[in-house]
Amino acid sequence: MDNTSRPLDAKGKAYSRIPLVLILLIGTFCTVLNQTILSTAFPTLMDAFNVNTSTVQWLTTGFMMVNGILIPVTAWLSSNFNTKWLYLTAMVIFEVGTITAAVAQNFGTIFAGRIIQAVGVGIAMPLLQTIMLSIFPKEKRGTAMGLAGIVIGLAPAIGPTLSGFVIDNYSWRVLFQMIIPIVAIVIVLGFFFMKPVIKTEKTSLDYFSVILSTIGFGGILYGFSSVGNDGWGSATVITSLIIGVIFVTLFVMRQLKMDDPFLDLSVLKIREFRISTILSSTVFMAMVGVEMVLPLYLQIVRGMNAFHSGLTLLGGAIMMGIMSPITGKLFDRNGAKRLAVAGLFLLALGTLPFMFLTKDTPTLYITVLYGMRMFGISMVMMPVTTSGMNALPNKSMGHGTAVNNTARQVAASIATAVLVSILSNVTKSNMPGKGLLHSNPLAYKSGAIDANLMGYTAAFGVALVFCVLALLLSLFLKSKKQEDAELKGDAK
Repeated sequence: MDNTSRPLDAKGKAYSRIPLVLILLIGTFCTVLNQTILSTAFPTLMDAFNVNTSTVQWLTTGFMMVNGILIPVTAWLSSNFNTKWLYLTAMVIFEVGTITAAVAQNFGTIFAGRIIQAVGVGIAMPLLQTIMLSIFPKEKRGTAMGLAGIVIGLAPAIGPTLSGFVIDNYSWRVLFQMIIPIVAIVIVLGFFFMKPVIKTEKTSLDYFSVILSTIGFGGILYGFSSVGNDGWGSATVITSLIIGVIFVTLFVMRQLKMDDPFLDLSVLKIREFRISTILSSTVFMAMVGVEMVLPLYLQIVRGMNAFHSGLTLLGGAIMMGIMSPITGKLFDRNGAKRLAVAGLFLLALGTLPFMFLTKDTPTLYITVLYGMRMFGISMVMMPVTTSGMNALPNKSMGHGTAVNNTARQVAASIATAVLVSILSNVTKSNMPGKGLLHSNPLAYKSGAIDANLMGYTAAFGVALVFCVLALLLSLFLKSKKQEDAELKGDAK
């Protein structure tokens, strides 16, 4: 991050880029960490608040839903409000939610805290990408987005491990309490170092679009998130998905007809952005799906506790954190296509052996394979996203980020629903008869483990399909030579 030539903010005033970026990264890391930080704390919270599994799941389901619903709104917010105050407002909202959850004496209060947190995250996460893309020139955006990738990739990945450690050694309240002082420091420093770096223009908010977006994306996210508990045949799931699809369709039709759309979907007409959005969403499906299924294997088949299963995946998370800035620099030098093809080949190669897991597969083997997958993902996720965003004009960055993040959020919900339902259905259909449990308990136990392993084989097989589809799609990305030739053509 060369700071010799002082960049100018939206008001033409010089500012220091390094402290601004650090505040963005640290603050958003804290917010994104909360997407997964409760994943291993559910049993403790069920005891603390005397609620059942389906109720406690709402602490994550509700959080992810509100988060997903708010992401499309950030495009309008970032183009209408000073980015300094918008980011600080998001962090203050998040801090209020975190304090509320930390002091909660009943389930309703902690749930309210999580929803307030989600509002802050829904604004802060896409705003991070929009700001990083806006304050760096095209030739340095790969490095900038590599830094953003540390937040978007590493924070959710370390959440379960950190949660397991805290739950095993401290009160669940520490999960929230440890974040409060960090965010407070970010807010204070933000008053001095955050700047309004994106030019704003006042446009009226189309409330009908907000309603359509909220019901549409909310319905889809709720429908897919309910599949794990209720199954695909559930009236709740089917109704939610139908309502969601209808309202999203109405939302899309309205945006395409508006002169000044709430969310500018015309960015999808640009080939490179369209391919990169589909590709990054497919890779995200491969990542999130395995992140959900692998801990289940480690805990159910291998008998690990939540903390140790999280530790098994921690190496991969750290790998992604280390590689994200490196792959960002490689993108600036070589473009996205080579990185994406190589990364997706590694991802597919690292996913294939998971289809052949047994009850005795060495933990080290799983750790290495998972690290290999995350290495591959780090070569794809942010470079491909940056390539697509580079194809957009600067004024469309906010809309491009919102479209990209919304697609990824929906894709993550779909991947989780599909893999968990395949896992449970295949396992259930291969379980030995209940009669065997009484006549030969050892044979029943062995058969039950085999049935579980068949379920994991099927689930990882679908994850491999995601990887192969993404690998094929990456072949359609433009090479560095093609991108440079187009830039020269535009300059003329």
